[in-house]
Amino acid sequence: MKALIVDDEKLIRNIIKEYLVKENFEIIEAETGIEAIEQVKTNDIDIIILDIMMPELDGFSAYKEIKKISNIPTIILSARTEEYDKLTGFDLGIDDYLTKPFSPKELVARVKAILNRSNKKEDIFKYKTLKLDKIAHALYIDDKEIEITPKEFDLLVYLIENENVALSRGQLLNKVWGYSYYGDDRTVDTHIKMLRNNLKEYRNLIKTIRGVGYKFEKKQI
Repeated sequence: MKALIVDDEKLIRNIIKEYLVKENFEIIEAETGIEAIEQVKTNDIDIIILDIMMPELDGFSAYKEIKKISNIPTIILSARTEEYDKLTGFDLGIDDYLTKPFSPKELVARVKAILNRSNKKEDIFKYKTLKLDKIAHALYIDDKEIEITPKEFDLLVYLIENENVALSRGQLLNKVWGYSYYGDDRTVDTHIKMLRNNLKEYRNLIKTIRGVGYKFEKKQI
């Protein structure tokens, strides 16, 4: 797999490179948005990790130009924490937004989750006697269909697609309910509670991450 790291800070690029190389990624680097565009033109890139604030061309502008060339999964990595910036990125079509300072291990987990979603061909998820059929929009335990609401189903699908990644309540609201939804964190908590009840003996697959949100993790049961 080939990753393009775009950041004008060499130290940041080196840290990300060190962790991704351990996961057998081939790394390409760029210091500016313009360099990033040129790299996309000349390389077959699987994922981009892109800073916003860079000289010559900012990350958002670079991403718009890159999308004209190829639809490459992209994570924005930025010191800017304003909600406006995050929503702008997601509206443009980015896959994830991580703020600095960041955990390199978390970044790697997010990279893997995004590539897993992008490359995933199967429409059925299985774990022991639990089965999720995306096409039939159905959940089964011990071959018995479990009735859950459409939002619970969408929530479970998104959690599974981001296995081992801690997802904030805000991310879940944006991805599952949509940007135009004006609910709050309690909406997510309520649906997680209902979903866990319906998952029965598999309820602990959904782990609460204190101060953050939730994570789907199979090793918990």
